[in-house]
Amino acid sequence: MPPARPARRPSPRWTRWCVAVGATLMMFSGVALGGSQFVLHAATSKVTRQSLIGKAAAPRQHRTITGAKNILLVGIDTRPHQDSSQLTRSDSIMLVHIPADHRQAYLVSLPRDSLVTIPAYDNGATPFHGGKNKINAAFAFGSRGLTGPAALSHGFELLALTVRDLTGITPDAGAIIDFQGFKQIVQVLGKVCMYVDETTTSIHLGKDDATGRTAAPYKINPDGTVNHRIAGVTPNIYTKGNHCLNPSQALDFVRQRDLLANHDYDYGRQRHQQQFLKAVLHQVMTDGLNSPTKLPGLLTAVGKTMTVDDGGIPLEDWAFAMRGIDPDAISTIKTNNGTFNSRTVPGVGSAEILSPTSLELLRAVRDNNVASFVQAHPDWVAPSGPTPAN
Repeated sequence: MPPARPARRPSPRWTRWCVAVGATLMMFSGVALGGSQFVLHAATSKVTRQSLIGKAAAPRQHRTITGAKNILLVGIDTRPHQDSSQLTRSDSIMLVHIPADHRQAYLVSLPRDSLVTIPAYDNGATPFHGGKNKINAAFAFGSRGLTGPAALSHGFELLALTVRDLTGITPDAGAIIDFQGFKQIVQVLGKVCMYVDETTTSIHLGKDDATGRTAAPYKINPDGTVNHRIAGVTPNIYTKGNHCLNPSQALDFVRQRDLLANHDYDYGRQRHQQQFLKAVLHQVMTDGLNSPTKLPGLLTAVGKTMTVDDGGIPLEDWAFAMRGIDPDAISTIKTNNGTFNSRTVPGVGSAEILSPTSLELLRAVRDNNVASFVQAHPDWVAPSGPTPAN
């Protein structure tokens, strides 16, 4: 009998992992672009730029690309014509830490259900008086009553203020990732080759045994949990090992959490998203950005994916400075060591409590000391496994 897992609310389909990929492509594309000013300009000119960090940022006078950098990445799922009275919660929250030598990077995901103190905030439309809540509610309270760019700016700012108060980290740059644009990145690449670290059964995609057509293998409840298996449909199963996944398989794989072989649910999915990020970066840099036929579509897709606050440092400088970061030099770190630490909080529901070691990790990000943390806690680094040949 698998262990019980926390209930979940309905959530966007893909933004758990697309949050990191689009922005990290922008920040790390210099390694593949080889310093080409023409291509750098072509890539960065397609990115939407907007003030996001606001009061959470460090003073911007004399800002340079030198030194350690922290980038706050946020994934959301804003639907067309969404009612402004509906709260938009951030579905993915990730810190990218780049040490001062700019030779590697660390990805640290903050569980969206982490219990935090959200500060009071006035967005000019609907004030928020502050209080304890899940961290993904910060974006919602910052953006409520607003639409368009204003909603994005204020939602991100309150989330950034919440992260700053929790960790002491003042982001040097930030990005919001949009699901619709990111789908095109995978479609341009055509496939993503990666290591699947545990056998994963899909609850979303399968084949009808009689017709061979794509069909849903499970009935899903309104809250996103599994109801029952649908007779006559065989689910997609991604076995442990090296695989080259087509776009539909890749997107399906990173959605899964319910039937993971190790019963690690949200943390397993978080780990798979981080592993997938590295695989996509590898694919982009070995295939996409070096392909004259794929490059235009890839740059367009990346540009549509992101809204970026460059922190007062031109995007071309970001890309050029990060050109030495190879995808294999990106370490993904598991918050709470990938294990549940939940409790029920009155008025909030089931929330994740960040462990003392997780808070130590976040302080290491703040103090540019992540390498020492990793040395002391090697089991907190999520294994990515070998990357198969394309």
